[in-house]
Amino acid sequence: MQVLGSKLQASLLPRTGARSAFRSAAASGRAVGPRTTYTPVMASAAAPEAPTKWTDEETNKSCRGRSTMGVFVNSNYDSGNIDVINITNPRDHTIHEVELKIHPDPLCDKDKREHMQWFYFRVSNALDETLNCRIINAGQASFPRAWRGYNVCASYDRRHWFRVPTEYDGESGVLSWTHTPERGACYYAYFAPFSYEQHQDLVAEMQCHDNVTLEMLGETLDGHDIDLLRIGEDIEGKRKIWVLARQHPGESMAEYFAEGLLRRLVDPTDPTSRKLLRDCVFYVVPCMCPDGVFRGHLRTNAAGANLNREWAAPSMDVSPEVFLVRNEMDDVGVDMLVDVHGDEELPYNFIVGNHGVPSWDDKAAALFAQFSAAFCAASPDFQSERGYGTAPPNSANLSLCSKQIGERFKCLSVTLEQPFKDNADLPERKQGWSPERSRKLGAAMLDAVLAVVPKLR
Repeated sequence: MQVLGSKLQASLLPRTGARSAFRSAAASGRAVGPRTTYTPVMASAAAPEAPTKWTDEETNKSCRGRSTMGVFVNSNYDSGNIDVINITNPRDHTIHEVELKIHPDPLCDKDKREHMQWFYFRVSNALDETLNCRIINAGQASFPRAWRGYNVCASYDRRHWFRVPTEYDGESGVLSWTHTPERGACYYAYFAPFSYEQHQDLVAEMQCHDNVTLEMLGETLDGHDIDLLRIGEDIEGKRKIWVLARQHPGESMAEYFAEGLLRRLVDPTDPTSRKLLRDCVFYVVPCMCPDGVFRGHLRTNAAGANLNREWAAPSMDVSPEVFLVRNEMDDVGVDMLVDVHGDEELPYNFIVGNHGVPSWDDKAAALFAQFSAAFCAASPDFQSERGYGTAPPNSANLSLCSKQIGERFKCLSVTLEQPFKDNADLPERKQGWSPERSRKLGAAMLDAVLAVVPKLR
């Protein structure tokens, strides 16, 4: 029987809340999982499809995104996202035309749109076959200007990712690349994925360290765990440092950043980490939006909520991830927050301060400047000259995480952005910005945190 993905289920079932739609799909006997590449038509288990036939002399085209004895495209796995429009398999093994569409997130009411830009899929039976991949709805993406200067990520083993030269036609709105894989299967993605399974591996590994406690704060709408890692002893007098990642699920570099920070923080031989844990306790949420990660979304959770617009008034019905994390913050306190993201357009690493919140003053500005300068000194991949600019006084949107928490706790609170493309100040041609560099940047930030700890209170 054909498998339907979770996005498709949500669109076909009565919507009495994302949780009930998801559970209803599971109860109906349909498999629950990430987006499939198949056409949304149920197939009878008793009547399998007839074999695909050649439709003309040169090309075998399949209405289900596959070809008999030819190239096959699929994204029916954790974090996968692509819809197949057409694949050609020439008999003379010339160029295979692979026509694709990105599947959108659910409608986000606050943003008034169905976000999309994230893609992740596998092409099989591709050894030494030249593929001309075309994403024909790239012009309808949430950030179409971001395709300029972008190169797609590719991998054979899902561990090492490299870049493939990519072109964007602004008139047609088509993103395209031509590639001849050197292995039978090749994975392509907007950025190197950090799947929900990888997240589970990370928190399982971290909890095995003596100074780490894993706490499940609650469930998401799809029934995934909301995980909080506490590193260090939570005793009176210690500074409370919070690090959140992956509010936007398609920004996978954010969790690689968190991974690098965590690995250094639990290293008992690292003097910076030892000194930090003497004076601080860290609260790290490596994946704020596990539903969106598993479903292959760009910016939203299962209900279509942009979590970084929910911090003023979160709810268990729409944004339980924010509701539960903010409640935990209220319980334990916050002396510093870093909310880690990825920026589709700007090819730089930078932080955004809380200029514009009502409590912003000279002391807050000096602390922000000190942290920024210390981060620049800690990593040549970080800079402070380019970013989003400075907000006018009293103009901050307090529904954003860093703004809400900075104002709520009168603390140093920043948004950190990493590029999807590369760091233009220090480019690396083969990989661009990569998981390896994200991890190193996360580890380096601990030096900057150490520099400001004495002034956090």
